[in-house]
This record gives sequence, structure tokens and C-alpha cells, in this order.
Amino acid sequence: MHPLLPSRWQIPQVFEQRLGEKPGRQRLMKADGHILLILHKLPEPGAEERAARIFWRNPHGEWQSSDGGAGLADFKTHISEYDRAADQLDIRLHSERSAENYFAVLHALTPLARAAKHLAAVLQEAREEVSTDRHILLARDEMVEIERHCELMLTEAQQGMQFLATQRADEQARQSERIAVAGHRLNLLMAMCLPATAIASILSMNAEQRWENVWRMIVIAGVLGVLVMTWVSRKGSPKKQLTEPSDAGRLPR
Repeated sequence: MHPLLPSRWQIPQVFEQRLGEKPGRQRLMKADGHILLILHKLPEPGAEERAARIFWRNPHGEWQSSDGGAGLADFKTHISEYDRAADQLDIRLHSERSAENYFAVLHALTPLARAAKHLAAVLQEAREEVSTDRHILLARDEMVEIERHCELMLTEAQQGMQFLATQRADEQARQSERIAVAGHRLNLLMAMCLPATAIASILSMNAEQRWENVWRMIVIAGVLGVLVMTWVSRKGSPKKQLTEPSDAGRLPR
């Protein structure tokens, strides 16, 4: 008997021949009216290999499970585990809007969504093989809904991450704009004071001459300050430069 299969099972020999040492991907095997479902248990984040759970349905519609319990009940429980896991991740997804929470949900949701997609495909194949088994039909329909639920959560988590990244980038752009405006104002102030400082240093007036030339120095410093300030602000404010598109991105007329 194959090590992955219970020794009590009386299944077609072809199933044992087609099974490898490891369970491999989720799939369906069929032979002489028998169906063997090689399914994966709930995936653990970060685990490289998936634990298998195998179900056998004989031509009489009787189910057996590799877990040793009631076959059909274990089959329904297997589907319910995926449903509960998806609901728990949905609650966690909406519990907190943060990059850490979105990343944690994506880390756990990605393998779950992949496993749910493959499981739904296997059940669809089983449904086509045994169209009269209503248990397979209901399980297939439930897995399709679980797969869709996982896909919607993946999209929502990815969009949440993108929104947070865009929001952070916008905040940084606004902060850079405020810093640029403050620097521009400081440059204007320095431009106004620079001529007066330069004239005072060049004239090197002593105490007696200072009051005689004070008005002349004020007028000259004011005129030069206005000229220097106009030259500094000739290219426009930083806010205008940040909002207006550059010539490099414009289309030729």
C-alpha cells in the first residue's frame, strides 16, 4: 500500500502507481468509477510544502477520508475550513488600515487564494465526472464563492497598499513644497539685507561720519536690495515651479 493512502483502502492499483512520494499538486484521479481527490490542507504562510488530505469515492457513492473519520463529513469539513479561514482574513483586513496589516493579510491570503483556486478547479472536474453527486455540486459551488471572496480581498489589500503609498508620497511632496517656499522667503530676506551689509562694510564709516551718510546709505541699500530681490525671484516661486509642467513633458505644436 502506498504510504500516502490508508492501508485499509481497497482502491484500484492504478492510483498507487500514479502517486509519487509526495502528494504534489491538487488533482483528481479516476479509474473504473472510483474517484480519488488529492487535496491540500489549509496552507501555512511560509511553508514550502503542502500537507495533503485525500478523499476516495467508490462507484457506490461511499466516501473515505485519509484522516480516518467519516469520509463525507471530513470532505464537508475540509471545505468549511477554507471558508472560515477566508472570513477570518476578511475581518483582519478591515480591522486596521495600515501598511503592516495589509502586508500581513497579503502574506497569509496569497497562498490561501492559490489553494482555493486549485481546489475549485478539482471540484469542477469531479462535478463533470460524477454529475449525479449533489455533495460534489454543493462543495464546488461553495469553493467558487470562497475563491471569489479571496480574489476580492486580494484586490482590496493591494489597492489599500497602493493608496497608502500614494498618500505618503503626496504628504512628502507637500512637505517638500513647504520647505522650498520657506527657503525662497529666506533667500528674499537675505537679498534685501545683503546690499546694506555690503555698503556698510565698504564705507567702513566711523562714528562721526555714520549719521551724516545714513540716509544716503539707506536709499542706496534699498534700491540695490530691490534689484537683488527682483533678480532672485525672476524665475518664479517654488510653488509655481512645482505645479507647472516642464517644457520637456510638453508635446510639440
